[in-house]
Amino acid sequence: MKTRLLGGIVALVLALVGTLLLVSYVQASEARAQQGLQPVEVLVVQGQIPKGSGVDKIKSSVKLTSLPAGSVPEGALKSLDGLTGQVASADLLPGETLLGARLATPDTLSAPGSVPVPAGMQEISVQLDAQRVVGGRIAAGDTVGIVVLFDKGALKDAPDVETGQQVFHKVLVTSVQRSIAKTSDAGDPAEQANTELPTGQLLVTFARNDEDSVKIAFAAHFGSLWLTKESSTASEGAPVVVKKPELYR
Repeated sequence: MKTRLLGGIVALVLALVGTLLLVSYVQASEARAQQGLQPVEVLVVQGQIPKGSGVDKIKSSVKLTSLPAGSVPEGALKSLDGLTGQVASADLLPGETLLGARLATPDTLSAPGSVPVPAGMQEISVQLDAQRVVGGRIAAGDTVGIVVLFDKGALKDAPDVETGQQVFHKVLVTSVQRSIAKTSDAGDPAEQANTELPTGQLLVTFARNDEDSVKIAFAAHFGSLWLTKESSTASEGAPVVVKKPELYR
């Protein structure tokens, strides 16, 4: 009799403990759910923002919006304070939460097949035949030498003499645009690109300061340019002006 009574008391206690634990779990779950529903104000894109847009453009296309905390992704921005100079690193679409990871400095952005422009420099392009671009074997990120040739007028003391000189060394190439060549079905594409004759002209873009950019434009317009593929370890001799009468000396 006593055993049965003791067993009943134990069962009752266990039932009460289980009930209390269940109630506590349910209450904690409800608290977590309510916490996730609490509104949080974050910036939401209202109109499409193109890649590369600055903070001023972004400000005019976002709105501070209240969203349930549980639906706000990590890194969501509540303001653009202190982000001057940042740009959109990708196209931003209406309805998406603005994330800090979607902003970057302009120098980290580059188009496919190009390299960033060093700070303080600008870009200038010239259109050249493949034979003037080391057979077309120049790519973004390479450094080149620029040889300038003039039929006449380059030298004050000999205005009618043809002249040539390597004017610049180790110029950074930021992009190379070329005609799309037809490739054969067989063979290694990399090997084909290095051995097949390029078609059409190439548009080569350099990173240079303002003064050098003017010189490159002048030489390309009034003279002609040839490029050398010049690595960072290539030696540089003293500047030499080559004249036709002295070429074979």
